[in-house]
Formats: sequence, C-alpha cells, structure tokens
Amino acid sequence: MKKKLFLLVLAIGLWANPTQAQTKKSEAIKVQIDLNQIVNDQVNVTLYTPKMQQDEVLFSIPKIIPGTYSIDDYGKYIENLTAYDASGKTLTVEKKDDNSWTIKNAKKLAKINYKVNDTYDIENTHKIFSPAGTNIEAGKNVIINTHAFVGYFSGYIENPYQVKVLHPENLWGATSMTDVDASATTDVFETSRYAELVENPIMYAKKDVSTFTIQGMDILISVYSPNGTHSAESLTADMQRMMNAQKTFLGSFNANKKYSVLIYLSDMQNENDARGFGALEHPTCTTVVMPEAMGKDELAEQLKDVVSHEFFHIVTPLTIHSNEIHYFDFNNPKMSQHLWMYEGVTEYFANLFQVNQGLIDETEFFGRMAGKISNAARMDDQMSFTTMSANVLTDPYKEQYLNVYEKGALIGMCIDIIIREKSNGKRGILDLMQQLSAKFGAQKPFNDSELFGTITALTYPEVGEFLTTYVAGQTPIPYETYFAKMGVTKKVVQVAGNPFIKDQRPLITVNPSTKEIIVLPASPLNSFFTELGLEAGDILLAFNETPYNLDNIYDLIMSSEGWNQDDSISVSIKRGEKTMVIQGKVKLPTLDQDGFEATNQELNKLKEAWLKG
Repeated sequence: MKKKLFLLVLAIGLWANPTQAQTKKSEAIKVQIDLNQIVNDQVNVTLYTPKMQQDEVLFSIPKIIPGTYSIDDYGKYIENLTAYDASGKTLTVEKKDDNSWTIKNAKKLAKINYKVNDTYDIENTHKIFSPAGTNIEAGKNVIINTHAFVGYFSGYIENPYQVKVLHPENLWGATSMTDVDASATTDVFETSRYAELVENPIMYAKKDVSTFTIQGMDILISVYSPNGTHSAESLTADMQRMMNAQKTFLGSFNANKKYSVLIYLSDMQNENDARGFGALEHPTCTTVVMPEAMGKDELAEQLKDVVSHEFFHIVTPLTIHSNEIHYFDFNNPKMSQHLWMYEGVTEYFANLFQVNQGLIDETEFFGRMAGKISNAARMDDQMSFTTMSANVLTDPYKEQYLNVYEKGALIGMCIDIIIREKSNGKRGILDLMQQLSAKFGAQKPFNDSELFGTITALTYPEVGEFLTTYVAGQTPIPYETYFAKMGVTKKVVQVAGNPFIKDQRPLITVNPSTKEIIVLPASPLNSFFTELGLEAGDILLAFNETPYNLDNIYDLIMSSEGWNQDDSISVSIKRGEKTMVIQGKVKLPTLDQDGFEATNQELNKLKEAWLKG
C-alpha cells in the first residue's frame, strides 16, 4: 500500500445543551445572509430576534464544534456586531470574550447585524481545519459552515431558525436542507433548532452536481473545482460504487433519506487557498477539502477513504453517543471518554467494509492495519485512551488526538476479533453496534462511565477485560496475539514508496533564487531515478509535459502518488547547459514494511467470517 501524504482529521457534530433550552419554541430566529454585497471577503449577516424576556442577553458564536476536538474561536472572525431596537436605534453591546457579546436593554432588541470574515485565505494565522472553516469569494464560491456565520442567544438555543440566503443567480447552493423558496436568487432554509442548523453546511458555486439513489437514499455530489480540473460527473461512478458498498455493509443502519457530499478542491498555485485537507462529518452531509492538482484516480482513492469514514459516523456518534455529545455546549464543552468508539470504530469500519465488499483484498487490508500499528507506535502507547479522550482539549493529551485514527481503529479491530472468536464467527463488532443502537439510539445517550459494563454484558467477559486493560489502562496492545486468533501472522512485505521521499526525507530540493527543482545526491539513487537515467544535480523541469518548480512542487508530489508501476512517463530535465526530454517507465522504489498474512488454514473459516461475514 502506498504511504498516504495526508493525516486527515475527521469530525462530526451533533446536539446542543438542553440547560439553555427555552419554552418559546414557536418564535423563530430569522437570519439573512447576503452574498450579493460581498466586500473585502466579508458577508453581511442579520439576525431578527423573538421578543426577549430578560434585560440582558448573551449572543454567542461557537468556540468549538462537536468532534473537531480543538478550540477554534469562530467569534474572532465576526466584526462590527451591532444591536438595534424596532425603531432602528442602537442598543449597548459589550464584548464579553472572543466569542460572546452581552446586549443591554434586551427587551427592546429587534435585530443584530455583523460582518463575517472567511478563514481559507488566512490559514497561516489560525489552526481551523479547512472543512470546518469558511471561504468567501464574491461571484465564485462561498462555503457557509453555519456555525461560523450564525450564532445563538442564551436561553433561545432550542428556538427554530429560518435562514434566508440572498445570492447571485450564477451561484447555486448545495446542501442537504430543503430550499422552501422557489426564487433563483433567494434560498430559505428552516431548522428546528440551532444544533440542527449547525449540522447543515451550504456550498455556493457554479452548479456542478450529480445525483443518484442507493437503496432508498438520495445522494448529491457537488464539486467546486476552480480551474475545471474535476467535475461531479467524473467522480460519480466511484462514489456510487463506494456508497452502495457501505449501505450494503451497514444493513439496518440505513436511517438517512438524503446525503450530500460537498467537495471543495483547493488551487495549490494560490498561496491563500485552503491547505487543511480532509473532511468534516454531519448527520446528512460531508464537507470535503482536497487539492485540485490530484489526478482523478488518486482523488477517487482519497475520497473513498475519507468520505467512507464520514459516512460511517451514522453508526457512532450519530446513533450511539454519550451525554457529553448529546448535550454538547458550544462554548464550555465537556469531552467524552469514548473517542476510541466515535472515531476509532468508525475508522475501522471505513477499512473493514472495503475488504468485506470486495473493494480491496485481504492483503491490502492487512497492510492498512500494519500501517496503523506503525503509526500508533510513534504516539504515546502507554497513555490511557479514555483519559486522553476526556482531556483531549488540553496538553499533553491533545497532541495524541490523531491516534484515534490509528490505535482507535486497532482497538475496534481487536474487539471485533474477540467477538468473532468467542461466537465462532457468528457475530462481530457491527452486531455489537446494532445492539447498542437498539438499547440507546439517537435520542437516548448513555452515561460515559457505564459504557464498558454495558458492552461487556452484551458480549463476553473477554471484551470487558480488553477494554479495562488496553483502553482505560496503560498497557500496550499485543496486536500479534489478536491476529493469531484469526490465523494471521506477522511477516515482512514490500510496498511501493514515493519516488521523491524516503523515510520522511525529501530526495529533491529547490534553488530558492531560480525556483528550480534539483535531484539531491543519494547513495545510491532509488529505482525511479536510475530507471530513467537521472543523476544527482539534474534540474527537473517537467513531468508528462507539465512544468514544475518551487511554486507547484506540492502538485508534483501529489501527482506522483497516483503513478503506478510501469506507467509511461516523460521527464524534461536540464543537465549542465543541456536540456533534454527522457521517455521511460515508472519504477517506484520498494520498501520493507511489517505486514501480516493468513497462514493457518485451520482458522481460515473464522478469518473469512471476520473479513467477509
């Protein structure tokens, strides 16, 4: 398996805090977002309020959204917040902190108005994950992650929201929400409460969509490709095949009637475009940010892994989750202990379904799990996973967050193996999740401290022992022991490497004055260079007639991830004073890597139940 250059951070958000609930649910908070008058990448937003019952009210923009596991302070991107009474007179507003404003004489409040800045073109100044951020390009593209555009009033977070978006006719809004306005330049969306609004992003761009239906679910694919490199139509066949396999794998977890995939492709030649590649999950939508420079096959491969992970959040935490998620506080959050399940089991399913449904073979699956073992070994393997999860917003735990996609997935795999072994192949972790769904469900959260006991009661004592020892405890997991239960043993395998990187060190460099890409000396050069007759000091001008230099070297690295062994390739180089074009074949370097293979035929039936059952 090729080494991926992305370590993707994936996320999901759900519900809000009932302690802020208020009985006046019939009075909607009306919002107007104006995309017609964008100035300096700022959008004007107006909120029309219901009758307030208190003298002061607190208005807040989220400090954090569920599942991103980072403090992002979206209120920092709000400017000129002004409050008005019904006659248009301003009311006193005091800024409490980065994300909150106190409005005086609130009984007279009729509306507030403010400007929203985007985050994509200033990503060097903050750490907001691009799929959770905003883009504002007048007449071209606007990413409305609603948590960054719309806030909530203390005591009114359970009120309905009605959002009106005024937009140019050439910009079409892709979302899972239903537009109840027939106009070509006005969209109106209605949600039952603020938390539902937060879960429904909208991408405005020139209409480039495809739609299809899978087992009763309507799917929308929307693509923004600034240079027209990719289209929704070109990605649809792969997405349809993948999502059909997911639906088949999930079986009874087929609650959604509509699902949207909003794909923003970043222009890597624009230094102010998005660089946080990955996806953000919502109950009926996934927002994706990827480099536009990727080849079609590599983009399809990345989307298969990324979107499948997000889609599997239908299981957890969308359906199965704790009080900490169900009653999430956007500005004073308390985190759950069970990221191993929310993200880890989800990531495990995103890999297991592919071998289960024949999208990859078992060699590829074992290679992926071996890669996760290698990646997890670079993290703190003696840190309690539940402790890390509950404290993930603070040091030293937040530095270990990415392990939820590595060790978290391996935790899911080991639990699956235990259940398969004890049930003689008849049950697995998907069966456990179905049982948890039946016991709890989307509207019935569990208590964090009781989950392990519940899982043990639904499965076997050995599962409880595993959770106590290896998830709550500080003992590293002996993965080979669990693989052996399925007749799988460790072996060294050869995998294809990247031609320009070895052991995370580059094999090429650049001349900062000329921006030229140069082959570094190596002892010896790898097979990619030697097969083409390239030498140390050669200046690499173009690959397959596409010019490259310092400005787009990242595009070259990304393109090389899509190269296959023995592909035809042409390389334009400069050697001394001579310029030449070399025609040849791609010979990717091979790397030795720990892997696994099935060796015990007596356990083959059990292994097949694990991977194919």
